[in-house]
Amino acid sequence: MPWKNQGGGPWGSGPKGPWGSGPQSTGPRPPDLEDLLRRGQDKLQQLLPGGHFSGMGIALVLAGALAIWGLSGFFRVQSEELGVVLRFGKHVRTVQPGLNYHLPYPIETVLLPKALRVSTISIGMSLIDDPARRGRTMRDVPEESLMLTGDENIVDVDFTVLWRIKPDGVGNYLFNIQNPEGTVKAVAESAMREVIGRSLIQPILTGARTTNEQGVQELMQRTLDSYGSGVQITQVQMQKVDPPAQVIDSFRDVQAARADFERLQNEAQTYANRVIPDARGRAAQILQVAEGYREQAIAEAKGQSARFTKVFEEYNKAKEVTRQRIYLETMERILGGSEKLVYDGGNSAQSIVPYLPLSELTPRRPPPTAGQQQQQQGGTR
Repeated sequence: MPWKNQGGGPWGSGPKGPWGSGPQSTGPRPPDLEDLLRRGQDKLQQLLPGGHFSGMGIALVLAGALAIWGLSGFFRVQSEELGVVLRFGKHVRTVQPGLNYHLPYPIETVLLPKALRVSTISIGMSLIDDPARRGRTMRDVPEESLMLTGDENIVDVDFTVLWRIKPDGVGNYLFNIQNPEGTVKAVAESAMREVIGRSLIQPILTGARTTNEQGVQELMQRTLDSYGSGVQITQVQMQKVDPPAQVIDSFRDVQAARADFERLQNEAQTYANRVIPDARGRAAQILQVAEGYREQAIAEAKGQSARFTKVFEEYNKAKEVTRQRIYLETMERILGGSEKLVYDGGNSAQSIVPYLPLSELTPRRPPPTAGQQQQQQGGTR
C-alpha cells in the first residue's frame, strides 16, 4: 500500500516526524525588521504636513534637529568646579561656576575638574576598613614614613599635604600630568626626605617642625611648577615625628635626661643671675665707702696741715703766748671729759675737794617763745 501524507504521515497529524513531534518554538520570536521600518515610515508620514516627505517637512525636521543640537551646548559648572572649554581638542577658555554655553559637539567640548576643592594626601599612614570596629582605622606605612636624617639617624615621619588646582593652571593640570594625585604624593615624599636628610634628629623632634613644614612646601611647589602641573600646595602638616618603634623607649629616656640637664642648667643660671648682681652691688658699696673714707682722710689731713701751718706762723710771731695757749687748749681738751679733784696742797683728807661745775648745776631756762618775746618788747616800751 503506498504511503500518503495524510495529516502528517502515518504517525499522526501535524508536522511530525517518524520519532515524534517536530521542532517547536521555545521563546519569543525576534521582531521583523521590515515590519518595524514600515511602521516608522507610517508614523513619520503622519507627523509631516501632507502625510508625505515634502520640502517643507524636511526643512522643519532639519530646523528642529539644528535647534536641539544648538541647545545641547548649555552646561552647568558646580561650585567646586571650573569649566575647561576645548575647541577641536584645544583649550580655548576657562569658565567660572554657573550656567555657561559652548559650541555644540563636536566643535567644542567641556571638561569639569574640581579645581576649587582642596584635596588631602596622607603620607606614612592610610585608612583601612576595620570590620571589628565597624569603621575605618589608621594604619602606619613604614615604607613611606621611615627617613634618614643628616646625622645618620632614622626618624618616623607621618605628614599630610593639602593641595588644589591653580585657577590659572587648569589646562596644565589636565594636559601636562597623567596622574595628578600620584604625582603630588611622589613629590611630597621626595621633598620631605630631602629636607629631613639635611637636618639633625634633635631639631626635627623638638622645635624645627614649622621650619621643616615650610621647607617641604616650598620645595614641592618649585618641583611641581617645573613640571608645569598647575598644582598649588596650600599647606604641609607633620602629624607624627618619632624615632622608630624599636628604639623609642630608649630615645625617650635620653630625652628625659636631656630635659633634666636643661632644667638644672636653667636653675643654676637663675641662681647666678640672682647672686652675681647682689655681689656686684656689695662690691660697689664697699668701693664707694672706701672712696669716701679716702676723701675724708685726705681732707682732714689737709685741714690739720693747714691749721698747723697757721699755728706755726702765729707761734713765730709770739712764741711765749702761743706756747701757753697751746698748753691750755691741750689741757682743756684732755681734762674736759674726766672727773676733776681740787687739791690745795695740805696733808689732810680735807685738802682734796671735788670740783663742782657750777654752770651745770644751775638749771637752764628754756628760750622764750615768740609770744613772750612780743610781751617783753611791749613792756620795755
